Amino acid sequence: MSLFVGIFFILAYRVGHIPGEGADGKWAWIGLFAAELWFSFYWLCTQAVRWNCVYKRTFKDRLSQRYENDLPRVDVFICTADPIIEPPMMVINTVLSVMAYDYPPEKLSVYLSDDAGSDLTFYALLEASHFAKEWLPYCKKFEVEPRSPGAYFLLISDPNDVKEAKAFVAIKKLYEDMESRIRRAAKLGRLSEEQRSKHKGFSQWETYSSKQDHDTILQILIDGKEPNARDVEGCSLPTLVYLAREKRPRHPHNFKAGAMNALVRVSEKISNGDIILNVDCDMYSNNSESVRDAVCFFMDEEKGYEIAFVQFPQNFENATKNEINGSFREGMNVEFHGMDGYGGAPYIGTGCFHRRDALCGKKIHRECMGEWNRENVTKREESLHELEDKSKVYASCTYEENTQWGKEMGLKYGSPVEDVITGISIQCRGWKSVYFNPKRKAFLGVAPVTLSQLLVQNKRWSEGNFLILFLKNSPALYARGRISFGLQLGYWRYCFWAPNCLATLYYSIIPSLYLLKSTPLFPQASSLWFVPFAYVIWSKYSYSLLEFLWCGGTILGWWNEQRIWLYIRTSSYLFGFIAAILKLIGFSDSAFVITAKITDEDVSERYQKEILEFGASSPMFTIITTLAGLNLFCFLGLVKKLVMDAAGIRYFDIMVLQIVLCFVMVLINWPLYQALFVRQDKGKMPSSLTLQSIGFALFACTCFLFFQ
Repeated sequence: MSLFVGIFFILAYRVGHIPGEGADGKWAWIGLFAAELWFSFYWLCTQAVRWNCVYKRTFKDRLSQRYENDLPRVDVFICTADPIIEPPMMVINTVLSVMAYDYPPEKLSVYLSDDAGSDLTFYALLEASHFAKEWLPYCKKFEVEPRSPGAYFLLISDPNDVKEAKAFVAIKKLYEDMESRIRRAAKLGRLSEEQRSKHKGFSQWETYSSKQDHDTILQILIDGKEPNARDVEGCSLPTLVYLAREKRPRHPHNFKAGAMNALVRVSEKISNGDIILNVDCDMYSNNSESVRDAVCFFMDEEKGYEIAFVQFPQNFENATKNEINGSFREGMNVEFHGMDGYGGAPYIGTGCFHRRDALCGKKIHRECMGEWNRENVTKREESLHELEDKSKVYASCTYEENTQWGKEMGLKYGSPVEDVITGISIQCRGWKSVYFNPKRKAFLGVAPVTLSQLLVQNKRWSEGNFLILFLKNSPALYARGRISFGLQLGYWRYCFWAPNCLATLYYSIIPSLYLLKSTPLFPQASSLWFVPFAYVIWSKYSYSLLEFLWCGGTILGWWNEQRIWLYIRTSSYLFGFIAAILKLIGFSDSAFVITAKITDEDVSERYQKEILEFGASSPMFTIITTLAGLNLFCFLGLVKKLVMDAAGIRYFDIMVLQIVLCFVMVLINWPLYQALFVRQDKGKMPSSLTLQSIGFALFACTCFLFFQ
């Protein structure tokens, strides 16, 4: 409340002290007033969500009283799209981690969607299907965590249990042999005739032209309903399916949303799981109990029928101690819980358990939970080959024509963040959702290592979230009255990411430039009006730091977070805003960009040392470098003025807030200056971009001084 009062006085100061007609800095003053109005609105949206922060718990006490055959069937969807950017070994480690869930295997089915239609990925999955027969019983016998073999073998070097040591050595040898075969094939970029002859499924590549032009390739590698689908201990195995949906150059494939919808339809014919988990191919399961945790919410006797999906947070195994590329801890640990308190945790595209009915467009109904108790004992009359052939049609590129898929059914098309708009659409039909963040993280993925990857990723998110405002299921109009106002504010906060660039850029440039002309835009330190500005700044950032530390971060990690937010707001959000506007007026189409999951050894080494990685020319780098250069020149001009002017102390009193703002901008950009002028490694800023950006910054300062 005190912050609200402080903001009110700041706005009152702006209104009451607008410079007179013809006064220097009048329009800059009005611009700052507009920027502060925007920041105030955005802060209120954020606080409205955080004030309702609620933490959920599992209902494991209730689930433990249920019989195992009452559990719903679960289908797991894993999507990959490029065997180079998303290596097959990474993909199958994710596959094996979810196959090994602590869940009845006859009720678990795993689907891999390969949008590249790569025979290398299929080969890796075939190898994984054989290794699973050894890996799954090993995990159960020794209660392994995590159940991604790649992560497990990195974590455990020498088991303490003597009995386990022998089994550990044996299973690790099997894994290394499999890894060697897969990596060898990936390095060659092709499979030998001997490898192809090991499975009939490779014959489906005979008509393959390219990853954008091929028939549907569907192969059930493990049929969980077959009596001979057993591991080495004689226990049942989960169903395992490979799918490469049909692709044709003249038919839009709608990226990940299209792949997910094809999986929904195909899986309905093969396993028809009541619950669908979708997880990115780089987000392996880190907790074998998470599937049961999610099911607990759906099966709760009182409120379970309302739940459409259970969203787990994104966490990353490769995050450095001080999170050099940011962590967004407040979002995952506070803001999502706040939206959860309003009954509508957002769907973020991975680590999410869906109720199939809700995902397919059905409205909420109380009886739906009871349907899970039916046993799917219908004997399948067709052969496995016939089932594969019949199911292929549901993944054809023409199947969705003249249907509601992508509109009222499945994931929604038309936005780069199809997951978010899908979640809003589901909630507008009356469903609720749950955000659950257990102590042991449910999923661990790979965070962007380079700044370029991070900025591109946030550009797509900000563009997509802004476009949502103008789509049918907009939280601003369509959702009004269908979801709570608090939840609307939560979504507004993300929808307005992109426009944040305008106010942030203005505040990062104008006050510093006006230092060069000694024009004050804030109250002087000796004025009472200085108090609300100082109080709001101190309170906001002190609270932010304490909150970050409470969420498990470090002081240096918080400082890194402030830098990354500045870079994202002034570059990613700017380009996302422009791209969204161009799309709205019909000048461009959105494209889905896959973030690379592999990096060079020297890049990874610098990342682990917490050195920001530039190393490439990018228009977004031009923006942040020009901004850093401009503030550096303004600060150097300020230092010269303070040293040479006898009235320097008086000048400091008048311009204190502008001086502090410019100094903080220089300080926060210190790693960028090192990349521009000091570093000699390959991760430094390219020389051509350095000269270009410095030229832009000097030109801006010169024009301001002589032509303003």
